[in-house]
Amino acid sequence: MPVGIIRIGAHVPPDVVDNATVARWSGASPDWTDQRTGIRERRYAADGVATSDLATAAALDALGADREEWPHIDWIALATSTGDRPQPATAALTQDKLGLHGIPAFDVNAVCSGFLFALDIGRALVDRPGGESGALVVAADMYSRIMNRSDRKTVALFGDGAGAAVLGPVPEGYGIHAVKLVTDGDRSGLVGVAAGGTAKALDPQAWEAGEHLFAMDGRAVRDYVLATLPKLVAEVLQESSLELGDIDRVIFHQANTRLLEQCVRDLGIDPARVPMTAPRYGNTGAASIPITLHDAHLRSPLRRGERVLLAGVGGGMTAGAAVMTWY
Repeated sequence: MPVGIIRIGAHVPPDVVDNATVARWSGASPDWTDQRTGIRERRYAADGVATSDLATAAALDALGADREEWPHIDWIALATSTGDRPQPATAALTQDKLGLHGIPAFDVNAVCSGFLFALDIGRALVDRPGGESGALVVAADMYSRIMNRSDRKTVALFGDGAGAAVLGPVPEGYGIHAVKLVTDGDRSGLVGVAAGGTAKALDPQAWEAGEHLFAMDGRAVRDYVLATLPKLVAEVLQESSLELGDIDRVIFHQANTRLLEQCVRDLGIDPARVPMTAPRYGNTGAASIPITLHDAHLRSPLRRGERVLLAGVGGGMTAGAAVMTWY
């Protein structure tokens, strides 16, 4: 049977960081941040909160308050590039907090494209011959912990959050029709954290140089997004035998409100079909697509038969797009 999303959930921390706060950190005026990014607020997790805590909250929102009513879960795939620690997998820590012991749980790191990569893996796990009956796909990121608060070009963009989707069999004609994924490792230097892995130790010199913090070549990333995203959208629509006009809602990774507006114009999409959460939550990394899907559902519930396009770009460089018919 086809595989689709049967439940969704999300969680953002309660603490709001506004542009006035970003201005105190970075020297960028609130007006500059709003004009350049279209982001007015973002959420930061409190001290003592880990990525797995955000992931657990989003998963519980998707699974529901009554454990007796939970769908059967056989796999957990967790997309994150800001895990609790280098090892073990943040998925293992989340699994323990959910009490779903014994089932396979693993991390997926495709940075901001992570949810789409994990979604395709989850679909394959549910769909495989003799396969399992359900997969929990979670995306959670906590960029507040790796922000260089003096760098106005990045600290203005990112926030913390998590989203979750339960995948399971759905009737013919529904579910995920196609997924297209790409990685361009020759551009891996555009986004990243330089130190803290095996390539470069996080020694006192690296710490002093700020190499434990996130850095990004914003202009090059923008160029990559504008060149790559339309191509992937066209490919995934072609594989689904659909056209852009057939799509009811387009859920983009919330990289930057102004960049999203440019993508919408370039693709010729009616902005009314493109929900945005970036102005309120900023760029929540891998979590931004499920957070935005969930937010759109709360504001105007997804109807059975709606066609939904998901698309985004992340560090690596990575990119992905998926088309589904909602069940």
